[in-house]
Amino acid sequence: MAKTSVTAPAPRLKALYKDQYVKELQAELNLANVHEVPKLEKIVVSVGTGKSKEDKRHLEAVKNTLTKITGQAPVERQAKKSIATFKIRAGMGAPIGIMVTLRGARMYEFLDRLINVALPRVRDFHGVGLKFDKSGNYNLGIVEQSIFPELTFEETQVAHGLQITFVIDSKDPAHSRPLLEKFGLPFQKEGGRR
Repeated sequence: MAKTSVTAPAPRLKALYKDQYVKELQAELNLANVHEVPKLEKIVVSVGTGKSKEDKRHLEAVKNTLTKITGQAPVERQAKKSIATFKIRAGMGAPIGIMVTLRGARMYEFLDRLINVALPRVRDFHGVGLKFDKSGNYNLGIVEQSIFPELTFEETQVAHGLQITFVIDSKDPAHSRPLLEKFGLPFQKEGGRR
C-alpha cells in the first residue's frame, strides 16, 4: 500500500495572492507581463536592544516575544561598525539587536495575523503611515508588543517595540502600496486620518 503524504493547505493570503490578486494588480497597474506584478519577498521583524543590551532578562523577553509571534527562532545581531558616541565596538560584546526573517508560508501567516488580529487591537488606530523607502519597501514601527494575542500578560511586562519591514520585489517602487492594500494593510488617508 502506497503512503500518501498530507500537505498543509496554503496560507489564506498566499492562495488569494496567486488566484486573485496577481490578475487584479496586473490589470490595475497596466503591466504587460505577469512576472512584473509586485511580490512580497520577505518580512523582517527586528528589535533593537538599546540601553538594555547587557540586561539578560530583557534579551530573554525579546527573544521569547519574537519566537511566540513569528513561530521562528530569532537571531542575535552584533554591531558591524564601531561608534564611539554609543560606546559600541564592532562585533564585540552584547547583541545590539534581535531579528527574525520570515519567508514563504510563515510570512503570509504572520501578515494575516498582523493585519486582521494585532493592528485592530491598537488603541486609537487610524491606519499606518504612508512612507515607503526608495526601493518600495515598507517599514512599520510598533510601539509595544502587547497588541499580539499570542503573548500573555506576564510576557508583556518588559515592554519593547518592534520594527516590521516588508521587502517587496517590484519593477516600480510605486507598485508596493497597491500590493499591501490588496493584502488589507490599512493605510492612513492622504489628509491624515483613515
